Amino acid sequence: MNTVIPSPAQPSLPVAGRSERFPVRRIFCIGRNYADHAKEMGATVDMSNPMFFTKPADAVVTDGADVPYPSVTSDLHHEVEMVVALGAGGSDLTEAQAAGLVWGYGVGLDLTRRDLQAQAKAKGAPWDVAKGFDHSAPVSAIVPATEVRPTAATRITLEVNGTVRQDATLGDMLLDVPAILSHLSRLFELKAGDLVFTGTPAGVSAIVRGDRFRATLEGVTTLEGRVS
Repeated sequence: MNTVIPSPAQPSLPVAGRSERFPVRRIFCIGRNYADHAKEMGATVDMSNPMFFTKPADAVVTDGADVPYPSVTSDLHHEVEMVVALGAGGSDLTEAQAAGLVWGYGVGLDLTRRDLQAQAKAKGAPWDVAKGFDHSAPVSAIVPATEVRPTAATRITLEVNGTVRQDATLGDMLLDVPAILSHLSRLFELKAGDLVFTGTPAGVSAIVRGDRFRATLEGVTTLEGRVS
C-alpha cells in the first residue's frame, strides 16, 4: 500500500516461549470491577451497566522497557490488572460465546494521571487524558490460553520497590472475563488483536521516577519494570 506518510509501526506484545508476537488492535479497560477498589475511590458500582474506557494501542510498553513518567501530572498511580488478549471477535455475544474469544492472558498496569482524572471528574468532563496517554499500558508477555487458564483462586499482586501494594484473587472481580467480554461486545464489535484490562483491586497508589515494579498473575506471567 502506498501511503502519503510512513505507516505507523504495528504495536505488539511478546508471546511467552515463541518468536511470534501478538499484534495489538485496540485496548479496552473496565473500571470499578473490584468492590474494594470502587470503595477506596468513593465510587458506586452498577454491575448491569459496567463502565468501560479505552487506551490507544501504541500506549503499550513491552519487553521490559522503562516507563517514562508522563507530562502534566504530579500524581501518577499504578493499577495492576489481568489482561486478556483476543484471538477472535464478534458483537452482541453471550457469555458462553465470549469465553471462546480469549487467545491468551497477561498482566499489566493501567497507569493513571490521578490529578487530571480528579479535575475532570469535578467538572463532569471526560477523563481520557488521565487514562489514554503515551506509555500508559505496560503489559507482560502473553501466555496462550492453550497453556494456562487462570481461575478464581489465581492471585494478582503488585510490588513497588519490593513492597506489596496490591494483592487480590481473580475471584474478587465483580464481573468475570466472559461477562466483561459479553457486555463489551454490545458496545463495540470485538476483533482479534484486542486487549482487555479486567479491572484493578484496592491499593492503588502513586509511583515516581526511579520506582521499580513487579506485577504478577500467579502461575501465569510476571511484568517487571522501572519508572524513568
